[in-house]
Amino acid sequence: MGHCGSPEQARERINAALDAIDAAHTVLRETSSDVVGNKFRVDVAERLETQDRTNRGLMYRFFAEIAEPPDGSESIPAERDMLWARLRVTPREVIRRFKLAARIRPRRSLTGPPLQPELPELAAAVEAGAVGEDHIRAVCHAIDVLPACVSPTDATDAERTLVWHATKLDSGVVTKLGLRIADYLNPDGLFTDADRARRRGLRLGPQGPDGMSRLSGFLDPETRAHFEAIEAAVRPGRHQPDGAEQDPEARDERTPAQRCHDALKLGLETAIASGKLGVHRGHPVTVVVTTTLAELNQAAPAVVDGSVPMPAPAPAPATTGGGSRLPMSDLIRMAARAIHYAPASGRYPQAVFDDHTGRPLYLGRQKRVASADQRLICYARDRGCTRPDCLESGYRCEVHHSPDWARGGRTDADKLFFACGCDHGGASRGEWRTEVTGSGRLGWTRGSGPPEINHAHHPDELLRGGPDPPDTNGG
Repeated sequence: MGHCGSPEQARERINAALDAIDAAHTVLRETSSDVVGNKFRVDVAERLETQDRTNRGLMYRFFAEIAEPPDGSESIPAERDMLWARLRVTPREVIRRFKLAARIRPRRSLTGPPLQPELPELAAAVEAGAVGEDHIRAVCHAIDVLPACVSPTDATDAERTLVWHATKLDSGVVTKLGLRIADYLNPDGLFTDADRARRRGLRLGPQGPDGMSRLSGFLDPETRAHFEAIEAAVRPGRHQPDGAEQDPEARDERTPAQRCHDALKLGLETAIASGKLGVHRGHPVTVVVTTTLAELNQAAPAVVDGSVPMPAPAPAPATTGGGSRLPMSDLIRMAARAIHYAPASGRYPQAVFDDHTGRPLYLGRQKRVASADQRLICYARDRGCTRPDCLESGYRCEVHHSPDWARGGRTDADKLFFACGCDHGGASRGEWRTEVTGSGRLGWTRGSGPPEINHAHHPDELLRGGPDPPDTNGG
């Protein structure tokens, strides 16, 4: 890879180069470009873009080395976990970079020399700073959608062609070129079950300010067949929202797209209400929603009686176990169709912890696994993983004892907190220390500073000037 000396020399050279780059950035920021002319500005923009792409290639190199250290040192999960804090990027982005780095960096073999990257042509272009992130996505997508009937030689030729054009053209053209190559290599459109299984997937986008979410992806033929049957049942006049179909004279004003949406909603409601989806982390698969009793009572009259106006300001939305916002009107309508929580039921659970003296919320050392009622308390208090800045929702969390069960912890409601599988494992291995803070929330620390709580699931705390967020820069 070039010059190689002792570890101290390598660190000194890298730090010196980074210091020089920082100094150059300072000069660029402090030098006025008001009089240089647009032709020169275009030249500078091109050089800055190339430098940005070169930096991105170096970033992938270091991500690959963190995942599989070439010097033989151990890849400690705690070190990889620090990336989200030091870089201030989401865990999902960290994972994406690790996965891409594994495809465009040399691979380690059990014996012998390193293997070439999975995508060698793309790897060389990324390292040279010749392509950007949009080009990388276009090339990877074009290669990934090729069916299994395409030979490795043809796939390699396709990669070479795509990368060559990516160094000359924008990513939009490369995307179209990828589609044309796929048609050329598979003119009969032959796809196997394995091809379809590889491509299947749905992505639920982030929730917008209006509470709506974009759903995109690919359904396999079997899933489409199920959906078509439900969609056909939601024909004009049938399964209308808000009981509109009770009026035979009412006209169904829904568009075909809206009826398609309502068909998906009907299928999901029916599946949950059936109680046949099994158990997830101690609860029947169901919708878990948390709110305050005051906000519920504030909104209920307006929802039940249309002549009563909604109070101003409107009550804050409730929070689901998945971390999304649910308007109070929707919550009350859902609760009206629900029955009270019972272990054999698949309907929406309702629980108000006004007086829990009759509920078994304090189990001591009698039982290690948290009860369903105790998980509900975690939903209401924590909403998601309690490790600072972790975004995993309550649905995806385990229950963590603080102190740990192995160290004498008790299965009591005020000693149980949500932690995602990764962070729960880290705490159990001693990579994190946890303790209950004075506010009743769980604080986390690696031992180098005071315990910090997670504000990610309680952003209102930051807006109202609550406790300061953790200092992720170590200073």
